[in-house]
Amino acid sequence: MILIIGGAYQGKQSYASKTYNLTDPDWKDGQTCTMEDLKTAKAVHHFHSFIRRELDEGGSVRDLAEIIWKENPDLIIVTDEVGYGIVPMDAKDREWREACGRVCTKLAAHAAQVVRVCCGIGTQLK
Repeated sequence: MILIIGGAYQGKQSYASKTYNLTDPDWKDGQTCTMEDLKTAKAVHHFHSFIRRELDEGGSVRDLAEIIWKENPDLIIVTDEVGYGIVPMDAKDREWREACGRVCTKLAAHAAQVVRVCCGIGTQLK
C-alpha cells in the first residue's frame, strides 16, 4: 500500500499518476466509490471524502484501514490532510477530522510508502 497525503490542491493525484504510472481508468473517486471499489481499485483519490460519506450515512470507519489492508494491500490512496489548521466548531466536522486522522494513521502503519505532497513535490516520509 502507498499512502499519499497533503493539503488540498497540492498536486497529489498528478504526482501519484506520474510516479506510479497511473491512468484515468486506474482511479476511483472517494466522493463516489463503494467499499467494493476500495477492495479492488488500483488507486483512489479523495479518500477523505469516502470517510465523510461513511460517517454521514451512519457507518463506521473504525476497521476501515484493516479491511483495506487485508482486501487490497497494493492500493494507492490519495487523501487530503484535514487535521491541520483550525479545529472545526461543528461536532460532526470534528468527528470527521478525527476519523480521518485515525484511519490514515493506521493506513500509514501498514503502508510500504507514505509520501507528503506539497506544491506537486513529493517527500517520502516512510
